[in-house]
Amino acid sequence: MGDEVMVVTTHEGVPQEFYGAKLVGSRSFPCPWYQNVPLSLALSPRIISEVSQFKPDIIHASSPGIMVFGALAIAKLLSVPIVMSHHTHVPVYIPRYTFSWLVKPMWLIIKFLHRAADLTLVPSAAIARDLQEAKVTSANKIRLWNKGVDSESFHPRYCSHEMRLRLSNGEPEKPLIIHVGRVGVEKSLDFLKSVMDRLPEARIAFIVDGPYREELEKLFTGMPAVFTGMLQGEELSEAYASGDVFVIPSESETLGLVVLGAMSSGIPVVGARTGGIPDIIPAEQEGKTGFLFTPGDIEDYMSKLVPLLQNKELRETIGKAACEEMEKYGWKAATKTIRNEQYEAAIWFWRKKRAEALGPC
Repeated sequence: MGDEVMVVTTHEGVPQEFYGAKLVGSRSFPCPWYQNVPLSLALSPRIISEVSQFKPDIIHASSPGIMVFGALAIAKLLSVPIVMSHHTHVPVYIPRYTFSWLVKPMWLIIKFLHRAADLTLVPSAAIARDLQEAKVTSANKIRLWNKGVDSESFHPRYCSHEMRLRLSNGEPEKPLIIHVGRVGVEKSLDFLKSVMDRLPEARIAFIVDGPYREELEKLFTGMPAVFTGMLQGEELSEAYASGDVFVIPSESETLGLVVLGAMSSGIPVVGARTGGIPDIIPAEQEGKTGFLFTPGDIEDYMSKLVPLLQNKELRETIGKAACEEMEKYGWKAATKTIRNEQYEAAIWFWRKKRAEALGPC
């Protein structure tokens, strides 16, 4: 869109430029409870100087995390509007990784950050409701970041017999269930063990990585399950498009970008009726573009999954409808909304707050 962009990231040794954006890497340390996630405050004199020289019109920070504090400090120091997007619903994850008593302090931290921000973006209406109920910030400062998917990269044309052979462990004629995503205990992937116990003819492929992967592999020992690790590029496109049904039992998805990828690839989805997934498959589209089940209810789950595995015509009908639905949601349109509407709203709120603080001349 012709704008100048700088990205400050938690990874050192990044290239100087990525798709036209200037990159600045910051020293980081691993998250104590999740070693794969690097954390950084990004408040070194070098980074402050880099951002200052760039002279941004607006700062956009991912929340929650550690770097968001640095972004907020720099925004206040340079007197620049700041937008925060709430991507990971940490209060839901805390009891699964550490102590439940930390949930309340985490909400206090989130409130501190987002009340200091000029605008908060959320990936789904469900998360917006949670933040409003928790009184994180005023309702008029919470906006929806429209969903988007790269329908060129995720498309039925990537269906590959070779990839299906790989994902089914050499049995491509068997029903093939796939799951793509980060493996954390909060993703409820152990639920799929009970599902597979009832489907001896089916095969399941996990295109995943994360802290829970080793435990998950042990859980599925001796079962017809394939673990590929995380795939990228065309391999990932082929993996999505080569399965029969995409499953996502997670009860804590803020949006579920992997669901968008599956639908865009023409693969029917069976997902939990919770979090952000019902935003992607709303009630009026259930049974048309995908299926939702009551979290934890295996009978409900099987009633949605089994007909899809047994009926090729049904799979193709649902998959085609899902693919057509996803063609409406390109990233370019979603980004235009952020740039032309939501960033402008944040700047307006910032100017209003500044005028109120300065008072009448």
